[in-house]
Amino acid sequence: MVKLPENVLAHGRTRNIMRETFEYGNKRKAQVGSDKVYDYSLGNPSVAPPRSVNDTVRDILSGELSDSIHAYTSAQGAYDNRKRLADSLQRRFGGNVSPDDLYFTVGAAAALTITFKALTVPDDEFILLAPFFSEYEVFLQNAGAKAVICQPDYKDFMPDFEAIEKAININTKGIVINSPNNPSGVVYDGAVIARLSELLRKKSEEIGHPIFLINDEPYREIVFDGKRAPWVPDFYDNTIVCYSYSKSLSIPGERIGYIYVPERVCGHDDVYAAVCGAGRMLGFVNAPSLFQKVVSICDGQTADMSVYERNRDLLYNSLVEMGFDCIRPGGTFYLLMKSPIENATEFCLSARKYDLLIVPTDSFRCPGYVRIAFCVETKTIENSLPLFAKLAADYNLG
Repeated sequence: MVKLPENVLAHGRTRNIMRETFEYGNKRKAQVGSDKVYDYSLGNPSVAPPRSVNDTVRDILSGELSDSIHAYTSAQGAYDNRKRLADSLQRRFGGNVSPDDLYFTVGAAAALTITFKALTVPDDEFILLAPFFSEYEVFLQNAGAKAVICQPDYKDFMPDFEAIEKAININTKGIVINSPNNPSGVVYDGAVIARLSELLRKKSEEIGHPIFLINDEPYREIVFDGKRAPWVPDFYDNTIVCYSYSKSLSIPGERIGYIYVPERVCGHDDVYAAVCGAGRMLGFVNAPSLFQKVVSICDGQTADMSVYERNRDLLYNSLVEMGFDCIRPGGTFYLLMKSPIENATEFCLSARKYDLLIVPTDSFRCPGYVRIAFCVETKTIENSLPLFAKLAADYNLG
């Protein structure tokens, strides 16, 4: 019998809960019709990409360079594309951004996987601020690092700074933040980022080596109420940005993003070289060449984000009125709702009798809550509200 890695087998035989719910939804849609299934499982953007994305694709494919657009690029991405992206980031956020600070990746997942692999040596630890995207722990395990989990302040789901300070030790290599946050929708403002930065500077000095701040920010542009997410490298020198265009340009299936290693990162050249080396070791070289060019041209543009804010207001206000306890999202397209019973998985299963597909957040290290991805058509929310009302009645809410 073939002997295979047990940890790999375990991940292969089980889906994450979002994917499992999504696949269940596909089966139900085939049985009862897609209009009767209210699938809030995946963060799959419902709004169309900005027109410029498709126009840019057509322009590229019909242009003089169309014969070479499908060829290999440099491992970290074609220089012209990295230069165009560097110029765009510099215009938008300031600073001195070089093409050799950027590495194109197959989405934010690859960006994080490469970054963890690039930074990790034996005994390294990375602090994860709950709630967080469940795959972080899988990525860290793959890199050979230990995940150290800090729970939030459950009043507002902001970081618990005392817990973070206690968690930092000589083995701490980095801390991962995700703001706007999946699954809570919470956005860290400038004051929060400044306080975290000051703490990391202080603790880096105490332990004698830099603590990297890894900013996973695929939802950077999805912020509501007229606010903006802070540009974290302005606050902390040792920031590494992991970005994806899946949400901002509504192109998740194209799998394109980047790693940005700012020039002020301690040991910049070595860190960037390690990123390139990790990409090679993992087989993540040469992200899709067509979409390297597309996103470098369209960087800074977005799909119509107003749809998500409208959906947020409709869903949040309605659920609260029904008696559900919800966290009001400041960004993303996720709403975190407290389960009316201790077992959130059981609650999500009970919602399925109304074909309401929501997911428990235990794997996000946030037990007792469920995530509702409201990146759906507004009419889907409208049509599902009577069913949420029935669900609330089942638990004597309201």
